[in-house]
Amino acid sequence: MDRPVVCVGALVWGPEGRVLLVRTTKWRGLWGVPGGKVDWGETLEAAVLREFREETGLRLSDVRSAQTQEAVLSPEFHKPAHMVLVDFFARTQEVEVVPNEEIEAWAWVPLAGATGYPLNTFTRTLVELALTRGEA
Repeated sequence: MDRPVVCVGALVWGPEGRVLLVRTTKWRGLWGVPGGKVDWGETLEAAVLREFREETGLRLSDVRSAQTQEAVLSPEFHKPAHMVLVDFFARTQEVEVVPNEEIEAWAWVPLAGATGYPLNTFTRTLVELALTRGEA
């Protein structure tokens, strides 16, 4: 039986106060944040630390909960899926991205400039939350 998949992602600020956006193979050309599935027996925070490291090579700090969203059969995603998206805010002291095979492009951008990118719906919500909360 199919069940929802729990995934994590993070909007991350670098040392220059910019956030990292990525374009991946999974969101039909739209931009988002790095993240992925939570493994069995793994905490949400451990999962976001691992996924970020695997996809970008970056180490995170100051990881804090942002919001939870649900993506049910989103046409933006590359295949039918039901995902529970647990989003975080975090920081990194590193700027050099070492992308894995999922990441097609990346950019460090001012938070206010992130809304000018063609973001997937779920990342747009996360960026708008950061702007509303005055995150920096």
